[in-house]
Amino acid sequence: MDFEWVAIALGDVVWITLAFCLGFLARAISLPPLVGFLVAGFILGGFDIAAGEALQKLADLGITLLLFTVGLKLNIKTLARPQVWAVTVTHSILITFIFGLIILGLAQTGLPLFSELDLKLSLLIAFALSFSSTVFVVKTLEDKGEMKSLHGSIAIGILVMQDIAAVIFLAVSVGKLPSLWALALFLLIPARPLLQLLLRKSGHGELLVLYGLVLALGGAELFELAGVKDDLGALIIGLLISTHPKSKEMAKALLNLKDLFLVGFFLSIGMSGHLTAEAVVIGLLLLPFMFIKSSLFFILMTRLKLRARTSLLVSLNLSNYSEFGLIVMAIGVSSGWLSGDWLIVMAIAVSASFTISAPLNRNDNRIYNLLRNFWLKFQGEQRLPDDIAVNTKGYTTAIFGMGRIGTGAYDKMRETRGTTLLGVDFNSEHVEKHQQQGRNVFQGDPSDADFWDQVDRDHTIKLIMLALPNLQSNLDAIEQIQNIRFDGEIAAIARYPDDKQKLIQAGVHSVFNVYTESGAGFANHVELQSQALTR
Repeated sequence: MDFEWVAIALGDVVWITLAFCLGFLARAISLPPLVGFLVAGFILGGFDIAAGEALQKLADLGITLLLFTVGLKLNIKTLARPQVWAVTVTHSILITFIFGLIILGLAQTGLPLFSELDLKLSLLIAFALSFSSTVFVVKTLEDKGEMKSLHGSIAIGILVMQDIAAVIFLAVSVGKLPSLWALALFLLIPARPLLQLLLRKSGHGELLVLYGLVLALGGAELFELAGVKDDLGALIIGLLISTHPKSKEMAKALLNLKDLFLVGFFLSIGMSGHLTAEAVVIGLLLLPFMFIKSSLFFILMTRLKLRARTSLLVSLNLSNYSEFGLIVMAIGVSSGWLSGDWLIVMAIAVSASFTISAPLNRNDNRIYNLLRNFWLKFQGEQRLPDDIAVNTKGYTTAIFGMGRIGTGAYDKMRETRGTTLLGVDFNSEHVEKHQQQGRNVFQGDPSDADFWDQVDRDHTIKLIMLALPNLQSNLDAIEQIQNIRFDGEIAAIARYPDDKQKLIQAGVHSVFNVYTESGAGFANHVELQSQALTR
């Protein structure tokens, strides 16, 4: 993978300014900034500004870093769950077959572009439409702090399985088989302790970021040299060090860098060709297919013992089209199987699907609450052990989010609250570690309406402490608390002054600013230690 210095791609201030302005506008109307970046790409493409080599390299770097950070956060056990591999395989086969027949039927009507399609090409387009966007889903889950939730883990697992299927398709379609050197890639497994040792020794500053780039780009390059898709290399390398305690810190260190490079990816989608009225109409015509895809996800997951809410949230996460669909279409065009207009059609469908999927994911809990009785009709009687609502009866204090802050609060309050103190976290690994250390912690989601219904019925909790990873997570939980007319006290953490105001307006009684209050706590600690020494 030959990446040039990315500053070349940022040399044109027009691209940067337009991307910023439209991204800012998208955020102002409650859409993700990436929607604005897509529109910026279409505008630039409309002025015959093609995505140059430098911008494409910037986009490639963003995708590589994205998949590397996905690997850092991926639990390999997740892929072994039937809710991941069985759903992915079944869904991909059924959707390719169903969409293929629908597209072939449209071809018989003589519609523009469709008239040139036969069964083979119809199935190729259907296969491209079967993928969901790794870029979009990971960004959405990161923004909501739900990467480690049950529905987030399952969604990411399905996306990884789809990515593997895409890699296999690319290898077969171009007739390029991995070289014999690909067998040497298995040596990365015994090299894992060395990779993790270097991670531990890399500190917490610029060396950590630089080591992350070395691993992501080096892994991609190694796999490409062996005739394997480079992005898969970045994912595998991330997975190899994902069990190290510092992997989470590395993912955070690379976050802003990755987001910056992904701007190039979204711009390049919009600049992939000239818009035509015909392409726009057909691209929009493909949008209803997206809801067939998400409905099948929902049905399959409820049949595999997932709760209706978990199944719905995963389905909404995956309600979009993928950048891999563009790659599949590009192969079809370059091979002469499809006309170039189909690449533009797919770019429009991908962009429009993001625009629709963004508000659906932002309001996923409201969608569940509004039609809860309908969704529950699909829920089976048996459910997975890690997808059962927590029993809160007998507890008076609940701490949501058992990270460093939540754990510190739990240990301090356990001295006075004892067995009436409950910790809740949606990360199953964190829950297991806390339970091994003797803490009364259970797996649950504070934005889960089913959970709060049970709290409402028991009604013994008098104090709720929200130590969730970001503002939106706290606001989602507060909305659920307000729905049950909770009459106890609510406390929450904030990182910025404007976050504090939003939490108070939402109904929080006490807000702890992590940065300012930690300084005060440090001063109090020193004063107490000084007094103890002088006695």
